[in-house]
Amino acid sequence: MGVAVDKIFEDFLNKQSIFNNKDALTIQYTPDNIPHREEQIAALAKILAPALRMEKPSNVFVYGKTGSGKSLCTNYVCSQLNKISESKNVPLKVVYVNCKMRKVADTEYRLIAQLAREFGQNIPATGLPTDEVYKIFFETIDKDKKLIILILDEVDQLVKKVGDEVLYNLTRINQELKNAKINIIGISNDVLFMNNIDPRVKSSLNEEEMVFPPYDALQLKDILSERAKIAFNKGSISESVIAKCAAYAAREHGDARRALDLLRVAGEIAERAGRDRVEEKDVDLAEEKIEKETIEEVVKNLPVQSQSVLYAAFLILKSREPPVYTGEIYDVYKSICVRTATKPLTQRRVSDLISELDMLGIINAKVISKGRYGRTREISLSVSDEILNKIEDLLKVDLKL
Repeated sequence: MGVAVDKIFEDFLNKQSIFNNKDALTIQYTPDNIPHREEQIAALAKILAPALRMEKPSNVFVYGKTGSGKSLCTNYVCSQLNKISESKNVPLKVVYVNCKMRKVADTEYRLIAQLAREFGQNIPATGLPTDEVYKIFFETIDKDKKLIILILDEVDQLVKKVGDEVLYNLTRINQELKNAKINIIGISNDVLFMNNIDPRVKSSLNEEEMVFPPYDALQLKDILSERAKIAFNKGSISESVIAKCAAYAAREHGDARRALDLLRVAGEIAERAGRDRVEEKDVDLAEEKIEKETIEEVVKNLPVQSQSVLYAAFLILKSREPPVYTGEIYDVYKSICVRTATKPLTQRRVSDLISELDMLGIINAKVISKGRYGRTREISLSVSDEILNKIEDLLKVDLKL
């Protein structure tokens, strides 16, 4: 006997949803009130205010861990700036680019082509010299007087992919423009990102820095309570469920995005079970589901070199108990590079990649001193066996092993 799919759909439509506006629990949603970020919003607004007089503001680099409100606050301030500029007839345009998106900012050509498209130019995906794309972009934006605020979200990912020369080129544009001006807002999860930038590029940026601290459990609870009022029907969710989501997310470095995802998925689990109220057990199930999906997605999107380093760690840790040391991983990593016909990186660069994997929460890398032999890292895994097996299968496919 087949599954009565049409009945499932009919039952779903006939039952009142737990949700009133589920979009309020997504990262795309910009609320009217952003709790616990008043100081950062005011500071950014003051930096950008000169744009309303057609004076180029300082370039700004915004730092903070994932889910600390960097992109939300930046987009909120810029949207308010846009509204006022339109009402005052100030020729201002805000352009947002997520540098982590594939085929948008994974090469210098694609980034400048994307920027040119924002101003109506139809640039082909490939085929033109990069210098020609820059020329088209310059000429397009300089046709009339305007001030452009360019938001480069995940800017550290852009620099990793294409180098820091692109930032230098974007900052030097203003010397060549007669009518237009460009201001850059960079957003990064990596607080140490600027330490690795060429001093010449850093000097040309002449940026101001803002650091967003992570949220604590009480702050996350306030954020979730605000969003829950919009997202759920009255009586569908309790304070204890909200508090549990906040507590889970506070463990994850105060990640508000994670907290919102937990609340949304918990609501979906309750709704699929045919209940009209979210329970605490739904949060536990949501936590398991999200952890698995998040890590798998992160691993899929890692560069090949990072995937090779991670696979090397997996191979060693499958054969014996942790900890494993950086030098051991490097030896296995080099053999993987031979099998995949990939040029191996230096041990120092592999050590940097191990730090990045640690930051992503896939491995634990603890720095230890070996006295006169220097420092190394003790490496262990921070994922369950079930997720580990899934990740290993993904890596084998991606690395063609």
